[in-house]
Amino acid sequence: MNVEVINPVLNSMLNVLSTMAQLEVKPSKPKLKKDTVALGAVSGMIDMKGKGINGSLAISFSAAFIAELCRRMLEEEIDGINDTAKDLTGEMTNMVTGGAKNGLAERGFDIEMSTPKVTSGDKHLLVHPVDAKTVLLTFTCAAGDFYVEMCFE
Repeated sequence: MNVEVINPVLNSMLNVLSTMAQLEVKPSKPKLKKDTVALGAVSGMIDMKGKGINGSLAISFSAAFIAELCRRMLEEEIDGINDTAKDLTGEMTNMVTGGAKNGLAERGFDIEMSTPKVTSGDKHLLVHPVDAKTVLLTFTCAAGDFYVEMCFE
């Protein structure tokens, strides 16, 4: 996977968090993920298919991070992964992917997206729909960690 795909996702994530939640996060360098076990407590996955691209993107939030997002974006305190946390995870997946879609379109990729699928639970699985390498970005901040997985043919 090349930076033509990674950078629009990275830029979209940073933009959504800074504008919607006034959060500054620090991304790691991309690395390969070797298994399908989610690293967070709640995850959203969305398929992305179109001209020049086929795969999916997943965002997996730690319980601490999604709780902080709920507090900042919804002004709601949550205790654990509840329906509010799941709904916000799906919405964040939509917003980040939508922003990345715009950046990818500027690079010649014409993409259709599915509705996000949200899963949660200890060691839930993120199974991408294509047989390709999965690139992992880890994001850190005082509120907690979260992870973005990208798997594209």
